[in-house]
Amino acid sequence: MMSEDARQMMLVYEDPSDQRSISLDDASSSEESPDETKLSLETANDAIPYIGQRFVTHDTAYEFYSEFAKRCGFSIRRHRTEGKDGVGKGLTRRYFVCHRAGNTPMKNSDDNKPQRNRKSSRCGCQAYMRISKSTELGVPEWRVTGFANHHNHELLEPNQVRFLPAYRTISESDKNRILMFAKTGISVHQMMRLLELEKCIEPGYLPFTEKDVRNLLQSFRKVDSEDESLDLLKMCRNIRDKDPKFKFEFTLDSGGRLENIAWSYASSIQSYEIFGDALVFDTTHRLTAFDMPLGIWVGMNNYGMPCFFGCVLLREENLRSFSWALKAFLGFMNEKAPQTIMTDQNMCLEEAIGMEMPTTKHALCMWLTVAKFPSWFNAVLGERYNEWKAEFYRLYNLETIEDFEFGWRDMVNTFGLHTNRHIASLYALRHLWALPYLRSHFFAGLTTPGQSKSINAFIQRFLSAQTRLAHFVEQVAVAVDFKDQAGEQQTMQQNIQNISLKTGAPMESHAASVLTPFAFSKLQEQLVMAAHYASYQMEDCFLVRHHTKLEGGQRVYWVPQEGILSCSCHQFEFSGILCRHALRVLSTGNCFRIPERYLPLRWRRSMPLNRHLQAPRGNHAERVQLLQSMVSSLVTESAKSKERLDLATEHVSVLLSRIREQPVSNV
Repeated sequence: MMSEDARQMMLVYEDPSDQRSISLDDASSSEESPDETKLSLETANDAIPYIGQRFVTHDTAYEFYSEFAKRCGFSIRRHRTEGKDGVGKGLTRRYFVCHRAGNTPMKNSDDNKPQRNRKSSRCGCQAYMRISKSTELGVPEWRVTGFANHHNHELLEPNQVRFLPAYRTISESDKNRILMFAKTGISVHQMMRLLELEKCIEPGYLPFTEKDVRNLLQSFRKVDSEDESLDLLKMCRNIRDKDPKFKFEFTLDSGGRLENIAWSYASSIQSYEIFGDALVFDTTHRLTAFDMPLGIWVGMNNYGMPCFFGCVLLREENLRSFSWALKAFLGFMNEKAPQTIMTDQNMCLEEAIGMEMPTTKHALCMWLTVAKFPSWFNAVLGERYNEWKAEFYRLYNLETIEDFEFGWRDMVNTFGLHTNRHIASLYALRHLWALPYLRSHFFAGLTTPGQSKSINAFIQRFLSAQTRLAHFVEQVAVAVDFKDQAGEQQTMQQNIQNISLKTGAPMESHAASVLTPFAFSKLQEQLVMAAHYASYQMEDCFLVRHHTKLEGGQRVYWVPQEGILSCSCHQFEFSGILCRHALRVLSTGNCFRIPERYLPLRWRRSMPLNRHLQAPRGNHAERVQLLQSMVSSLVTESAKSKERLDLATEHVSVLLSRIREQPVSNV
């Protein structure tokens, strides 16, 4: 365990306080004696400084003492210089001291300047090395004339001392690599991992930290931030002039500088009308070159593909900023709040959601938490880590709260994690991430690992190629447009592929004609499993359980006259897809079509026709977008049979000939 002194030093080693002279007790140190003097340039044998040791320059002496300090567990700094009286005598004596020498000077408080409340690492340590300049046979040299190696604090271990500022350096070649990485838009964490792989060193053993890289990236910026902000606002206004449905909001600080900005595109607002029931608000990214927190709203469409809803850039990650961002987003979306929103663990963000979206269910993105597991549990569990992780996923996916609570206690006992703070934190927040606590809320499948990878890949696309801040809005627009085009192609491919019916049940063919292939595949899985379940008529419900089980099961409530169907597993409430238990009851009751209300609009192939008819027809871009949507629907419907395809081909050929006869005019 690290000592308290060592821990304090690790926390405060970047103390910028000035280097005032300290009082060194020369009497307590080794002093030069003529008998002890011997010539010794830096060799492998001279591991410890000694009186009389000689160096060609004072810089060479400093480097030697610095290497010695690093091996011992501390760092040094240049302290005091002295010179002889007389003209041209120059520097004749230097002191090098432990970095914890001296005491922190008192600073005069200035009410007009923010104060950085940081502890100092200085504790009056007396360790030092003194060198003096002399000339023998006309050749100048530096000799050690004083040395003390007694410290009044604990020294650091080798794996700790490397984090002291004196030993954290970024070489020119590494700076060039980091600058190149920054242009690709990857995160600082990813930069560190790439450099470690390139150098074949273990994670965490680079001679610099992520904070050093962030500081370096800040220094790379050659464009004034105020000019950047003005360019960004100008860019947003230009986009809105071309597209009145583009929306953006921003705030300025007391100095008139850009503080926060959020924006959304017309296509995103349109998608949100139907697919904004469940979304992810990912705030884990930053614009690398500008070190600005970035928030991204994203959801999932009826074909299981990510759809972009909006972006926000924040100066700070606090309650005020998050609250403003959520208000701006709701403003873009006509004050329509989502049913559920998933985020990373952040107390300020959680409080802001409670304030601005009080009716929305808030949950944690489990894939963001799981990404931290290796650093949390690898060392603790060792070879049992993978076994524990498998058990964690099993608990995460359980159906009932009772099973989860029992299983969690058993897991903690099995792996001896009673005192682990991460386990305690996870359990305290279980109502925000464990599926047994969330199944009665709609998540549109966003909790599945496949969707997390898809969303992350989507986000990474427009985080790339970050150059100037003003260009980022355009980069996002290009990425969203590319995703929309790719989505159209994937949609067509899904629609024209032959769907394989596995059960032969009329309900299956009915669902296949209504739902998108993505949604139908989820329902089909439940239909196949339903055949393995038995249903028992109870007084007020049906009890459904696997045919191999003698106890337990789920309760299904069905009122055919009112078309009401519900199951205690809450599968439909959670995903919008009927569960195997409910499907089994429908089959038992000779129901050959799934009730309309259990084929949700958001999972259907075709959107309502009146949505197209209500679209404004004055704007050329909107009319082109409408036509693209109609063509997509045409292909979807035509591909369902040979007769439909022949009819569509015939009429489209005639229509295309008539269109080509029309004159072309400037739009």
